[in-house]
Amino acid sequence: MPTPRRRLASTCIGTVTAGLLATGAALATPDENRTEDSGTAMGAYLAYGPDGVARIPHLSRWLGGKEIRVGHTYLPGDQWAGIEGRVSFLEDWARWRLADDDRMFVLNVPMQARNEARVPDQQVARLIRAGAEGEYDVHFRRLAERLVSLGVPDTVIVLGWEMNGVTYTHRCRPDPANWKVYWRRIVTVMRAVPGQKFKFDFAPNRGTDAIGWTKCYPGDDYVDIIGMDSYDQGPGQTFDDQISQPYGLQKHVDFARAHRKAISYPEWGLFRRGDNPEYVRRMLQWIAQHKPLYHTITDYCPHGVWQCKQNPQSTKVFRDALTPEVPGPVVPTPVVPTPVVPTPVVPTPVVPTPAVPTPQVPTPAVPTPQVPTPAIPTPQVPTPAVPTPQVPEPSPVETSPVAPTPVAPSPVAPSPEVPTPVAPSPEVPTPVAPSSSPSPSPLEPSPAVPEPVTPSPDVPKPSPVTPSPVATAPVTPGPVVPEPAPTPAKPLPQPQRPPLNSMQWCVPINFGEWLSKLVGKQSVCIKLDLGDDSGFWPF
Repeated sequence: MPTPRRRLASTCIGTVTAGLLATGAALATPDENRTEDSGTAMGAYLAYGPDGVARIPHLSRWLGGKEIRVGHTYLPGDQWAGIEGRVSFLEDWARWRLADDDRMFVLNVPMQARNEARVPDQQVARLIRAGAEGEYDVHFRRLAERLVSLGVPDTVIVLGWEMNGVTYTHRCRPDPANWKVYWRRIVTVMRAVPGQKFKFDFAPNRGTDAIGWTKCYPGDDYVDIIGMDSYDQGPGQTFDDQISQPYGLQKHVDFARAHRKAISYPEWGLFRRGDNPEYVRRMLQWIAQHKPLYHTITDYCPHGVWQCKQNPQSTKVFRDALTPEVPGPVVPTPVVPTPVVPTPVVPTPVVPTPAVPTPQVPTPAVPTPQVPTPAIPTPQVPTPAVPTPQVPEPSPVETSPVAPTPVAPSPVAPSPEVPTPVAPSPEVPTPVAPSSSPSPSPLEPSPAVPEPVTPSPDVPKPSPVTPSPVATAPVTPGPVVPEPAPTPAKPLPQPQRPPLNSMQWCVPINFGEWLSKLVGKQSVCIKLDLGDDSGFWPF
């Protein structure tokens, strides 16, 4: 054991060295080794007693102010008194833990006394059976009471670590069944102490070792965390081998997930392959990927990277990965004044903006469409002109010297007829020679309604009609109008002819453009038949 003077000198040298390394950290630039802070609590085993507590802030400064949240130590396993916690350094760790609520205290607890005494398997089997029967319950009850009294009832208990190996007396292989019973008994005893909040971490060694560690698992009700100690050693030659080997890193993660438990890495570090930066880099990446509850590197030679100076390459990788990224000092850029060249003021000509009148766009008046009411013309029926009967010159007839009083006939309105167009044949009327006697005999014609007569192709021969004398008021006869000779008409294609001496008037009716399109062109015609049988023929 070194003397106090040598310890002091070592401490001074270590402090100076740490300061120089810390200064170098401020000048280093981050590289590809950096890993993101996943929220996992980080720590290191620096020493089991007060020295371990004292070194934590120095490690933090070496890592550029990285927070060391995990304090990790071991109870001595040579005697039961140490396993019961009757050691003074527990008080130092308790004070460190209570200084910050965010800190975590991890304590490795042996399950047997003489834990590193190379006890043979046969004797180990008897010790396991004794523990399963309750012979050692009192020791673990005292430990639980001690931790609660120190104010650290939430301590993480790594009980019987690396039980699948061959190193420790608390190994599992000599009697796996009773070993699991013994574990359950210890957990039950410690949880029975009032005020406790312990978490029990089942942490085998990576790989099969002496026995597959799943065969030693005591059950979910007695385990809170499933951890693994993983150093850079066999089996396996590369880090990928460490992942994929039986009971390796991948099996650990999968098993914990299947049992819905958090994982941890209570111990990891360099070992058989010396300074191996690739192992350190890959292990830190694995931790960042799977986010364990906590991890602690074993920092003493040959495992460490801070206190052990024989692993410089691994040290650089570790430090670069965990040092928080701190922005470098800001070097102010000197301000070079730019010479101010006065710009001549050139007056800007004022160009008047012409006032553009806003055109007034009248709102067009939209007329309401007037739907004209079609004017239906009233058909005008022409009043037929009733011809005044002409008294023809009578044939030489012996008349009475008494002059009769002529009676005006009552005019009869003929019914209008629509004549069938007939091509008239040109007829030459036979002239009648007037009588030598110029004195006409007054006649009283009887009014008669003309009837349509089919004309004869012969020239009509009018017969004189002697009017019956009627006592009426005397009427002065008008002058005799000679019958005009008819003008021959052009022949038409119709086969029929109108009756001789007929008169017809047709008046077209205009219903307007709109109604005329519906009813067609219409007309009203009036026909007067003056044929032989009409009674109006004067000759």
